[in-house]
Amino acid sequence: MSAFLRLTGLRKVFPGGAVAVDGLDLDVAEGELVALLGPSGCGKTTTLRCIAGFEDADGGSIELAGGRIDALPPERRQATMVFQGYALFPHLSVFENVGYGLRVRGVGGEALRGRVDAALDLVGLGGLSARRPQQLSGGQQQRVALARALVLEPKLLLFDEPLSNLDAKLREQVRLEIRGLQQRLGITSVYVTHDQAEAMTIADRIAVMDGGKIVQLGAPREIYEAPRSRFVADFIGRANFVRGTVRGRVGDELRVEALGALWRATAGPAAVAYAEGQAVEVMIRPEDLRIEVAGSGVPATVLSASYLGGQAIYQLSHATETLLVVGVIERGGRLLKRGDSVGLRIAEGTVRVF
Repeated sequence: MSAFLRLTGLRKVFPGGAVAVDGLDLDVAEGELVALLGPSGCGKTTTLRCIAGFEDADGGSIELAGGRIDALPPERRQATMVFQGYALFPHLSVFENVGYGLRVRGVGGEALRGRVDAALDLVGLGGLSARRPQQLSGGQQQRVALARALVLEPKLLLFDEPLSNLDAKLREQVRLEIRGLQQRLGITSVYVTHDQAEAMTIADRIAVMDGGKIVQLGAPREIYEAPRSRFVADFIGRANFVRGTVRGRVGDELRVEALGALWRATAGPAAVAYAEGQAVEVMIRPEDLRIEVAGSGVPATVLSASYLGGQAIYQLSHATETLLVVGVIERGGRLLKRGDSVGLRIAEGTVRVF
């Protein structure tokens, strides 16, 4: 992959010695959207601010389109940011908010009007240019912030948790709009979020961060289905972790005893590091467990059931283990209830060990 944005050994230490970004490396291809995902304090926003020039890095380098930008002021980096709080001027109209950055750069007259009108049309706000921000919905304000960034025709678009102020349904709608627009324009983008579903929906690749480092980088499906660590497995989506014991190895697969049965477990090249009889932690995604009639598979008892429209999330118990299971409910089908006895099976090839 040819890097359009390249971070090499990026490091940021705050006063008092707190290391926010710790030797981070990241390559982003032209036209790609990479999401920085992680818990609060993992360094994702600081990384974004270093790219934008709002924070000075204490080490490493930042390159964009083949040139170093880490020594340049923010206005010369050809990168614009869409902020979490929109940062709109309440006393200016939508048109004036979007055109503000152009005016600062000396663009005026018909050139300014043409670019602002085009940016507003792009985000579906062409008829609202005379309104003030307080006359708009949250989703419309977010589109104004996006138009203000796009009108500057940046090489790099940066998003700092831009949807966190929106309600759940509107957040889903706007993130799809952002993704569609980014793909249509082909703008290289870095998107910071703590929302796993948002990252999975919007990104070409996800960089999962912890402790100022990227602990795994890959496509959303790869991150979800093949986590390299317990941290990634636990942070991305829902997961069951149960106790197990290694009972053998065949190539890159382990034979693991868990929940009173023997399972094939994926370990990859690390399989050679596990010894027979070793205690391990077994991960099973809730949707990889299948509920069957009592008397087949692993015996379990229903503790609770939540209906989510076509799906049910069950909490089950087996001996000393508690498990989450996602089941499909056909229209008119029966929802299990507390105390029901069931059997469980695990989809082949979905068990992982840590």
